Amino acid sequence: MQHLIPPQLTTAITRRVLGGLAASALCLGGLAHAQSGPVKILVGFPPGGGTDAIARVMADKLKDQLGTAVVVENKAGAGGQIAAQALKAAAADGTTLFLSHDHTVSILPLVVKNPGFEPARDFVAVGGFATFVNALALSGGTPAKSMTEYVAWVRGDGKGKGTVGVPAPASVPEFLVKMIGKKYSLDLQSAPYRGSAPMMGDMLGNQIAAGTGSIPDFIENHKTGKIRVVAVMGTARQAILPDVPTFAELGLAGFEDLPYYGLFAPAGTPAATVDKISAALAKVVALPDVHERLTAMGLTVGYMSPQQLSAREQAYSRTWANIIKTTGFVPQ
Repeated sequence: MQHLIPPQLTTAITRRVLGGLAASALCLGGLAHAQSGPVKILVGFPPGGGTDAIARVMADKLKDQLGTAVVVENKAGAGGQIAAQALKAAAADGTTLFLSHDHTVSILPLVVKNPGFEPARDFVAVGGFATFVNALALSGGTPAKSMTEYVAWVRGDGKGKGTVGVPAPASVPEFLVKMIGKKYSLDLQSAPYRGSAPMMGDMLGNQIAAGTGSIPDFIENHKTGKIRVVAVMGTARQAILPDVPTFAELGLAGFEDLPYYGLFAPAGTPAATVDKISAALAKVVALPDVHERLTAMGLTVGYMSPQQLSAREQAYSRTWANIIKTTGFVPQ
């Protein structure tokens, strides 16, 4: 017995099938575009700094996993704010990523009234790959060799006053300077720079006696003796700096929550694309040479899923919202 389908129903079914095929083609086309790239990784700090060096290690290895060119684009300025705004404006197709540490994503929205982006709304976490600690380091021309000697030197030669470099204004390193000053009753003023590279230049030239920043910013020059790291954040001493005490050991508690490094994409990036890049990131993090190189820079290496990175970012923001409030800082 022959069953006839009314022409109207045949037309409707055909349209639905074709529509579904078109949608699938668009989705696959988007994934293919993300794979064929090139993929651009935005970095909010100048070339030559710790974040830039880390981004170039990751880009070099991600290209093999993604099967496309991966390039680093430095959009320095305003503590990563310019790069973050560029990510927000980028196409949500997986071809533009943002490699950032905690400052831009977690801290800037707490200290700037109108940063031009809202992480929860404008970004999607792709994956994390490391944590690290911030530290206080002394320039080679500073006579002090330890935190205790530095405090005594500021009180004596500096008559209680000192200037400490920070890689960005209203950053964790700047709030660390405020807390050190409060702890030891010193008048310490922050000297903000546009990234760690220019700050390191002044430290190496003995233009500034001390600086705060991440271990990746300091480690190479510490190894050669050109500067001296005298205290680190975190709950334990760093394996790469076993002789350097934590701030908690020195009686300055509250800096135990570790900052992070991660990759972010524009909001609206397809979940399949995010998962593909995150899987590639996980494979890169597992490579022995990547683990070795990032560890040598002072990072604690470990993959975080998109969900884990997002949860860590939110928890870190809550912790620092409380600390910033205690300093009396008013968002600018």
